[in-house]
Amino acid sequence: RLDAEPEVSPAGSAHHADGWHRSAAAILRFLIGAILLVTAAGKLLDIPGFARVLGTYQAFPQVALLPIAIAVTAAELALAAWLFSGRRLFAAAAWALGMHLLYAAWSAASILRGLKLRNCGCFGVFWQRPLGWSTVVEDLAVAGVCAALLALSPRRRTA
Repeated sequence: RLDAEPEVSPAGSAHHADGWHRSAAAILRFLIGAILLVTAAGKLLDIPGFARVLGTYQAFPQVALLPIAIAVTAAELALAAWLFSGRRLFAAAAWALGMHLLYAAWSAASILRGLKLRNCGCFGVFWQRPLGWSTVVEDLAVAGVCAALLALSPRRRTA
């Protein structure tokens, strides 16, 4: 045929769209996983130091700080590994979204309580960043990326 525009079958266009979704989901899951891996690595370099940062939030008893620091760091590492694996991506994206919404809410509540912290603890003690509204915006931005991954991920059917 000598048509100016080739015909595209509906099946072909669906296949192309499916490939685009998979590629976009792969990029997003590696981006979110990398963010979680970097934040966890920063905390792992000095878990007791991260526990001290958690203490500056004045929200937990002293005895709970080290277990919470370990749990937060382990959760970030586990979620990063889960995202890198690509398995059950919808669930992994949902957990990542929940984690970052929780971080945003925690940061906003701390700011509204009047806390002025030199280190939010996002990257442990070695890359100190002050707690501020930019922290909340950053967590909401990552949550938005997580929501995009959630939208691109196939939902598992329960039967």
